Amino acid sequence: MRKAAISLLVLLGCFACSNNAENASQFDTEIAVASPVDTTPVEVIEPVAPPPDYDTTLWTEVIRLDSSFVLDLRYATDSNFVGEQMYECGRCFLRPAAAHSLAKVQDSLEKRGLGLKLFDCYRPLPVQWRLWNKVPDRRYVADPRKGSQHNKGVAVDLTIIDLASGEVLDMGTAYDYFGGEAWHRATVGFGEPIRGNRELILAVMEGFGWKRTNSEWWHYSYPMSRVEAPIDSMEWKCVGI
Repeated sequence: MRKAAISLLVLLGCFACSNNAENASQFDTEIAVASPVDTTPVEVIEPVAPPPDYDTTLWTEVIRLDSSFVLDLRYATDSNFVGEQMYECGRCFLRPAAAHSLAKVQDSLEKRGLGLKLFDCYRPLPVQWRLWNKVPDRRYVADPRKGSQHNKGVAVDLTIIDLASGEVLDMGTAYDYFGGEAWHRATVGFGEPIRGNRELILAVMEGFGWKRTNSEWWHYSYPMSRVEAPIDSMEWKCVGI
C-alpha cells in the first residue's frame, strides 16, 4: 500500500509539471507573437494656404501677413453709417509698405496683451462713388473725384482690443460717429480710461509713421507718394471667402 501511494504521488507530480510546462510554453508563445509598439513619429501636415489671388507687388492682404489681426469690416455688412452693404465680402488690403508698418504696430501692442481690430482698409474707387451718392458731404465722405487715402490703400479705420477678453477699449464714441466727441483730443465729458485709450492709439500709430485725422479717432493714413500709391479701382475676389 505504501509503495502504491508513493507511486500515485509521483504520477500526480509529473502531471502537474507537465501542465505547468504546457501553460508556460503557451504564455511564452503569446508573448512572442504580440505586436510590437510602433514608435515611428507621426508626420503632422500643416494646411497650406492657397496662393494669393491678387498682385502682391501692389497689394498685401493684412491677414496673410499677420493672422492675429481682428477684422470687423463694416462695409461688408449693413452695420455702417449708410446702413447698406458696400462690399460683397470683407477683405483687408493695403499697400505693402503700409501693411508691414501696421504689422509692427500689432506686434508692439501684443506685448501689452492688446491688438488691433480693423473696420476698413483699402476701399475701391467704385465703392467711394457709391458712398458719395448716398452722402455727398465732404465732412463725412471724401469726394471721389479727388479720392481718399482709403482709395489709395494707405488708410485704415481701427481700434484697440484686449486680447484676453476680446473687448474693445473704450474710446468714448462708436466707430463712424460724426460729432465733436470723436475728435482725438476731445476732452469734454471724458475722463479715464477714455483719455488714456485715445492717447495710446495715437502714440502707437504715430510711433510707426501713421498720421492721424483729427476729427476721427479711428482713422490713420500712411504717408506714400501718389506714384507709390495711386487711387485704385481694384476689387477683390470673393470666391471661397
